[in-house]
Amino acid sequence: MLKEFREFALKGNVVDLAVGIIIGAAFGKITTSLVNDVIMPPIGYMLGRIDFSSLFLNLSTVDYPSLDAAKKAGAPVIAYGAFINTVLDFTIVAFAVFILVKQINRLKDRFASPPAASEKACPYCLTNIPLKAMKCKACTADVPVS
Repeated sequence: MLKEFREFALKGNVVDLAVGIIIGAAFGKITTSLVNDVIMPPIGYMLGRIDFSSLFLNLSTVDYPSLDAAKKAGAPVIAYGAFINTVLDFTIVAFAVFILVKQINRLKDRFASPPAASEKACPYCLTNIPLKAMKCKACTADVPVS
């Protein structure tokens, strides 16, 4: 059983998946930082110095000066600013993954071997016929088998 587990764990697909998950988690952190620390501050500045991460809708009757104060008091809030940041974060990650997969598929197509031929041309009339055909279906000539 231990031998089988070792073979399973060391197969290329499992190792590739593990590496992908680790890199994906690190990429997610980078993207979150990009959204929160680089993209959203200038957008918030251009829209009147708004900090999107602090936007919230207070569902209680007591007024709170900030999202942190409302959360510390246990007030029910809808933190839609954080949601906006998360949606933007997801969009960037999804777009980056789309571009990555598109490029990988393009490289796979470039290096893929062409499909094996299943037909050949009749030497007399140039009609395509199966490789193992001994007679041409169009001109009925005897065709040498390849």
